[in-house]
Amino acid sequence: MLPIFESTLPIFLIVILGVILKRIPLVDRSVWHGLEEIGYYVLFPALLFLTLYRVDFGGLELVEVSVGTLATVFVMFAFMLCTWPLLRHLGVTNAAYTTLFQTATRWNGFTALAIADKLYGETGLALAALVMALIIIPINFGNITMLIWFVSPARDLAVLARRVMTNPLILSSVAGLLFRYFQVDIYPPIEQSVELIANAALGIGILMVGAGLRIRDTVRPPPIALLAVLLKLFFYPALLTGICWLAGLRGEQLVIVAVIGSVPTAMNGYLLARQLGGDAPLYATIATLQTALSFFSIPLVVYAARYVASG
Repeated sequence: MLPIFESTLPIFLIVILGVILKRIPLVDRSVWHGLEEIGYYVLFPALLFLTLYRVDFGGLELVEVSVGTLATVFVMFAFMLCTWPLLRHLGVTNAAYTTLFQTATRWNGFTALAIADKLYGETGLALAALVMALIIIPINFGNITMLIWFVSPARDLAVLARRVMTNPLILSSVAGLLFRYFQVDIYPPIEQSVELIANAALGIGILMVGAGLRIRDTVRPPPIALLAVLLKLFFYPALLTGICWLAGLRGEQLVIVAVIGSVPTAMNGYLLARQLGGDAPLYATIATLQTALSFFSIPLVVYAARYVASG
């Protein structure tokens, strides 16, 4: 357990640094929004593109991983939809429900890539990138659809299609896979430029996770926030591990998939909630709780997954 804890510790130390830097008068507060935009539109897409372009899928169980991860996404969507009648009866608003839906199904790619890379090196990074490429489109499509359906005054399919088709994470993943599949050679200076940008992605991305947290809102979290913590940090990785195991995935790759599923929700969902009418303050509270508690839950998930994988 201690090696796992020490492997994830650098990630969370950077998160804490982000929390501190956001709250001291060292840099102008407007810088953080700019970094957030650069990370989402430039740094993270560059990392995804380059990882998928260079990745060697030869050692990965592509069928098992694909079936397991995609099936988990759709099972989780169906499960969350089934909870709506009960939650509505309990007084949960449409906006709050879309935030619960997002924070239970989204996962933080920055954290997943960093921890997978730290624990398992190139294999972990490659598998994390593959999983991201597989689920980015259905995850974003499903969550954007939920927001438009539940809180948008006009259920505009054109808006839905435009947001999905222009998502930089989707575009970069598709481009990386296409360049890899057709074996397109990139001019070396251009590839090196993309690599320099990609190298900055994980550190700045994790720093931005910390900067986006709202510590004061977690003192007395509402019950729906605690439910989101249980769903994302425990139910989701257990579901993902179980389905991937049934799909035939074993060994180290099953553990890596469990690690990917165990990370907290993505911070970009907060921007989506704010833009489309979801409960953005609740999203920030849930993201903060999940990030803080994942410091302890991720080692537990890894330990449990290793036990399952070895059996």
